[in-house]
Amino acid sequence: MHIDVNNAFLSWFAIWRLKNGETLDIREIPAVIGGDESKRSGIVLAKSNLAKKFGIVTGEPLYQARKKCPEIKVFQGDFKVYREYSNKLYNLLSEYTHKIERFSIDECFLDLTEYLMNSTLLDKAIEIQKRVNEELEFTVNIGLSSNKLLAKMASDFEKPNKIHTLYPNEIEKKMWSLPIGELFMLGRKTIPKLYNMHIKIIGDLAKFDKNELVKKFGKHGKIMWEYANGIDDSEVIYKYEPPKSIGNSTTLAKDVQNLEDLNKILLTLAEHVTYRLRKYNMVAGVVNVGLRTSSFRDFSHQSKLDFATSNTKEIYLRAKELLKELYNGESIRLVSLKVDKLSDKNETQLSLFNTTENKKQEKLDEALDKIKEKYGYEKITRAGKLGMEKNVKLK
Repeated sequence: MHIDVNNAFLSWFAIWRLKNGETLDIREIPAVIGGDESKRSGIVLAKSNLAKKFGIVTGEPLYQARKKCPEIKVFQGDFKVYREYSNKLYNLLSEYTHKIERFSIDECFLDLTEYLMNSTLLDKAIEIQKRVNEELEFTVNIGLSSNKLLAKMASDFEKPNKIHTLYPNEIEKKMWSLPIGELFMLGRKTIPKLYNMHIKIIGDLAKFDKNELVKKFGKHGKIMWEYANGIDDSEVIYKYEPPKSIGNSTTLAKDVQNLEDLNKILLTLAEHVTYRLRKYNMVAGVVNVGLRTSSFRDFSHQSKLDFATSNTKEIYLRAKELLKELYNGESIRLVSLKVDKLSDKNETQLSLFNTTENKKQEKLDEALDKIKEKYGYEKITRAGKLGMEKNVKLK
């Protein structure tokens, strides 16, 4: 089973508003969730069904959406709200199986092979959809099949609040006539190449010579052919897997050409990255800093730490050194910070560098984390960041 929340960000935000005293249901008007319209990075993240009728699409700039519908209402989203409702959905689904893969914040795969009892998969889907509608107050599309690929394809059929099946014996009738661009995991750059090979619908790809596709696209050619034929042996990944790297980036509201300001932005990124490190109970051995100029030139630099840590101060200071080496005075529009070589904190060998001062810093970080979790992430900040928050929009 694949479950996909309809217009997730807008639906969840609409419900949250209504529960907090608002009377206008933004699902019933032309509305979108997006960023700040005054910033270049503002795009449509989610749209109401009425907004969709004006031709507004996810991912387009907000100014373009307003050209299509001058009366459109734009609301800035709230990740805490999204996470809250995503968790509510997950908790409800956990009553049916523990084999749940969170494919994204608003999508889940469920393996119900051993949990149907005397019911059918369709019966379970109807029950789950009804409970989501009534208990959580939003709608979902549900796709049913014998593998993840086909379940995902099925859930993308007609929306909203629909249940669709796509079993192997239904592929020719329901999937092969779809445009090639609707095949799951097919990159935008690949589509024109397939068009040049006279492959315009999924059925064309399914019937194409597999060996020719492998010659043209390599391993990806084999995967495309298998997907077009509904072949997918991947399992629902429900066991916890620690991240291999953790990073954050920010597109700036306006170009920055000042090392001091860039350092403040870097401190904000370091706080977010190290907070996540500590939540995973992990430490990092490598720090990477990246910059994008106003002319869209990207460059980065990385450095190994003296000892693996989740210490905000240590990671920030190393990132600051990297930034100084990288920065040459150009106008910067994006800053990124990533940590690699992650390991479990409990399994990491103690280092001679882990001094009493570093242990004090770790305790300070932990205390700050608890304050933020209790009172809100932005309720406490470092003095070095004051005045810069308005220029930082984390991804």
